[in-house]
Amino acid sequence: MPSFDVVCEANMVEVKNAVEQSNKEISTRFDFKGSDARIEIKELELTAYADDDFKLSQIRDVLWSKCAKRQLDVRFLDSGDIQKIGGDKVKQVITVRKGVASEDAKKIVRLIKDSKIKVQASIQGESVRVSGAKRDDLQSAIALLKKEIQDLPLDYNNFRD
Repeated sequence: MPSFDVVCEANMVEVKNAVEQSNKEISTRFDFKGSDARIEIKELELTAYADDDFKLSQIRDVLWSKCAKRQLDVRFLDSGDIQKIGGDKVKQVITVRKGVASEDAKKIVRLIKDSKIKVQASIQGESVRVSGAKRDDLQSAIALLKKEIQDLPLDYNNFRD
């Protein structure tokens, strides 16, 4: 039975490259001269450090532009709250999404069931498996998800015939 998986995974190699390029640009920019502005990466967590809120927003803008240049969807990055860390210094934790959250998975399953396309959708951990009798039905399900769900960076993989 043909099937595919709906997932939400960022290419971590590209994320790492975007962070390294951002740090390189930040270190050479004149407006960051003499400041402690940087981005650190640990697993699925990026931490941006800056001297004030304005510089922190500039760091985020640099990171977003580097991600865009590397064809990495910035919807994978969830910005957390800005935290003060002594003096005027601030930091912000940016998490990289991995997997479809349970409420989003339920929304995807409901959308597919309400569409009356002859496919079945089931939640498989951090992904949604869609299976059907015909390949054309699966392709129309992908088209429906691309059209209806704009706020999530969904990817469709593991397509089996």
